[in-house]
Amino acid sequence: MSVKSDHRHLYLQVIDRIKKDIEKGVYKEKEKLPSEFELAKQLGVSRATLREALRVLEEENVIIRRHGVGTFVSSRPMFTSGIEQLSSVTEMIRQAGRKPGTIFLSSSIQKPTEDDIKRFQCHEEEDLLVVERVRTANNEPVVYCIDKVPCKYLPKGIAYENESLLEILHNEANRYIAYAVTHIEPLGYHEKVSPILQCEPETALLVLKQMHFDENDEPILYSIDYFKSDKFSFHVLRKRV
Repeated sequence: MSVKSDHRHLYLQVIDRIKKDIEKGVYKEKEKLPSEFELAKQLGVSRATLREALRVLEEENVIIRRHGVGTFVSSRPMFTSGIEQLSSVTEMIRQAGRKPGTIFLSSSIQKPTEDDIKRFQCHEEEDLLVVERVRTANNEPVVYCIDKVPCKYLPKGIAYENESLLEILHNEANRYIAYAVTHIEPLGYHEKVSPILQCEPETALLVLKQMHFDENDEPILYSIDYFKSDKFSFHVLRKRV
């Protein structure tokens, strides 16, 4: 089982070998890996080489190391999406073959903050609808969402608790969201959001803060979405210019 069969740095060989073993099912999702002593012995490398490989694998979110407990295989993301593709959370869950659902937490009519006035280019007396929800996939909580929409864009009496706001704006308010400016922030354990999403202590969050615009470049919807990093993976296509 030794990895000493090519001329690359040993830690790179160890990384490839562990990844292949995970792909083959030798080590399954959330399964604990052998101890460093046993794994180094199996692979025929020093513990220093193994530790360097494990450090890289942890950075790549392939494994999770729990102090005093051991090393575990990370959960594979349920959902992958190109970050350049503007899809609602509901649609992302559907595309992954799972049933989308919503846990409604709260809604309120609020006056805009100073940041909101800049975002929406609105007057300080305009009303904003603020909705707080948890999106589920097959009844499992996966995304915590906060959405802000100027009330003037929404028909009165509309039911928004369980529906995609993008779909509501398009179908009920004749507002087609054409694009969004997105800021992405990694976040560790969050005292409020992590328990709501039933996160393990080591599970990180990926926060997407998005300002959505219609075809006339008018700001329509501001959203903050907290994604469980072990369930969602985003990628982007970058072209050389």
